[in-house]
Amino acid sequence: MQAAISRFLRYLLVERNSSPLTVKSYREDLTSLDEFLTESYGHPPEPAEITALDLRGYVAALHEAGYAKTSVARRLASLRSFFRFAQREGYADSNPAKPLRNPRPDRNLPHFLTTDEIGKLLDSPPGDSPAGLRDRAMLETMYSAGLRVSELVGINDGDLDPEGGLVRIRGKGRRERLAPLGSYALQAIDRWQSCRTLSPREPKGPEAPLFVNKFGRRLTTRSVGRMLEKYLKITGLDLRTSPHTLRHSFATHLLDRGADIRSVQELLGHKSLVTTQIYTHVSTTGLREVYERAHPRAN
Repeated sequence: MQAAISRFLRYLLVERNSSPLTVKSYREDLTSLDEFLTESYGHPPEPAEITALDLRGYVAALHEAGYAKTSVARRLASLRSFFRFAQREGYADSNPAKPLRNPRPDRNLPHFLTTDEIGKLLDSPPGDSPAGLRDRAMLETMYSAGLRVSELVGINDGDLDPEGGLVRIRGKGRRERLAPLGSYALQAIDRWQSCRTLSPREPKGPEAPLFVNKFGRRLTTRSVGRMLEKYLKITGLDLRTSPHTLRHSFATHLLDRGADIRSVQELLGHKSLVTTQIYTHVSTTGLREVYERAHPRAN
């Protein structure tokens, strides 16, 4: 099976142009399956030996080990892709993962901040130091454009269009989109750029990273999380708040103020409208206002 896995990973990297992170995830998922089946069979099995019953046993073991339903679903997706490839390349006669169904996901409503809480958070970084100016610019940008933290740290100087109030974002699956930036975010970015110092190791010009650490190097997603945690403690806001909470808050506040869901889908860079629809469950204020204004017997 190792030969088939190695060939599949090379196919992802070379022919599908998958990111190294994606290839790493597939490698971990398939290695986990290989180890499980090797223990069950008593020897490393070939893809042609593996049955749907074997895979169901593996999925049951994941559930027993306490894996989240989303993690199980992701691993099933990896198995389907691998065995589809294995069948096409002659490693297996059929795809034993095809009949398997994803576990029904728990529908957890996203945590978000109120507009007052957002204002309190965005005002918390000090404006008299480079670090404070950078942190305010990052928080303003995340909330203004509804960005994932990975999208935030990936912004380069050349992605900004201050006159048009836009920023080019590279999202999931290497999909690019243009996201609008509000005046507060643009002003905060301008103030930060005026005092930013880049490392000699970082590229200059359009490829220069917008947000850097004290050594002038591009920030990591983990650094942004630590930065946010600092200001949550300062402001006394809910410590469950993560960088992604600003994205949730962005979507919820837009819907509360009458934005249509398809526009929010585009702004978030969601491929499917189904992903965006979860926000309709937490965004009820705007719906109530529309109802009371439009329904003849609401009042």
